[in-house]
Amino acid sequence: MSARYIDYSTYLARFFGGTKIQKLSVNAGLSCPNRDGTIGYGGCSYCNNSSFSPAYTAPAVDITAQLQRGKEFFARKYPQMKYLAYFQSYTNTHGDAARLHELYRLALDVQDVEGLIIATRPDSIPDELVDLLSRIAQEHYVMVELGAESSHNKTLDLVNRCHHWEHTVDAVKRLNDAHIHVGLHLIMGLPGETVPMMLQTIDAVNKLPVDTIKIHQLQLIKDTPLAKAVQSGNQSVTIFDVESYVDLCCKIVARLRPDIAIERFVSQSPDNLLIAPRWGLKNYQFTELLKKALDKQHP
Repeated sequence: MSARYIDYSTYLARFFGGTKIQKLSVNAGLSCPNRDGTIGYGGCSYCNNSSFSPAYTAPAVDITAQLQRGKEFFARKYPQMKYLAYFQSYTNTHGDAARLHELYRLALDVQDVEGLIIATRPDSIPDELVDLLSRIAQEHYVMVELGAESSHNKTLDLVNRCHHWEHTVDAVKRLNDAHIHVGLHLIMGLPGETVPMMLQTIDAVNKLPVDTIKIHQLQLIKDTPLAKAVQSGNQSVTIFDVESYVDLCCKIVARLRPDIAIERFVSQSPDNLLIAPRWGLKNYQFTELLKKALDKQHP
């Protein structure tokens, strides 16, 4: 734990004690309502799913095989490790409830998988799904990770999210009432947003019963509508350098409600897909820079 915030390993220790826990990403072959026409087409303007899906999660491979391959990779170094199945790609609550239940159970049936983390959109949380997850959560750790991205509806419209902050507020409250852990995913530097606007999003998060947040800098990824718009001069974005993003993260740490854990501050897309920013830093290296900055501000 940093002296300034609760990190993710400290958060997980509340539930698993000294057991080493690793997330294993799963691609369940699901779609996204913002891509398949349910609510829209084309997806979010910044999104290329290939930028954050590990190679072992190829959708042609079944869930059990994906998790076994992930376990084999990590077990070489940590044979006593336990795992959380992380349904990461696309919208993992979008589909028939019976089919979703089957997918979640397949993951939980894999030896040493102790729980689920389910990434989804805040407008894709039907009551039937909340009831299902609530039942699973009586026996296993369950977290729903909502892609909120920003509290500003104007921004969400601009990047074609096809949901608003009010959807996030509603989903968080219903999940919390059902005793399901909730995390929020936020992006810093979306088009049109100033630093004060980003900090207003943190203020909005503080009002909600959430357990964790994940934040990262906006990245321009090849073959996305946003990257094409920027490259053609039709849209402009602010690309953080390391120093300015460290400064923003210091402000976020100071602003965030102290009981909310911060899982990460940065994202690192594959080199062959990333246009900018290209910092040349690993995630842990950025975190070390941030901790030094925090210590300097509050010796």
